[in-house]
Amino acid sequence: MDLTSKQRAQLRGLANRIDTILQVGKDGLKENLVKQADGALEARELIKGRVLENAMLTPRETAEALASATRSEVVQVIGTKFVLYRQSHKKDKKDRIVLVKDKRS
Repeated sequence: MDLTSKQRAQLRGLANRIDTILQVGKDGLKENLVKQADGALEARELIKGRVLENAMLTPRETAEALASATRSEVVQVIGTKFVLYRQSHKKDKKDRIVLVKDKRS
């Protein structure tokens, strides 16, 4: 699922209000971190992470690798922080994030 620019803008706005829940350090993207991110995406749909200075990967590389491992989308990367989104399949429909529709589709 590719996000449109309007959907990215919507998710960036929502991400401003959430706390950072993932921290990637020198250990990098170990299986435990991927499981934690996967569970958080299923529960919240939108998560914010931070890459510490001692990490081996850049924030962009980390976000893309984690997105690939969790089948999610990178919403944004700013400085050391990144935001990931994946639609939940287990949450009630009323609790899900409803993305704006593209007028052309």
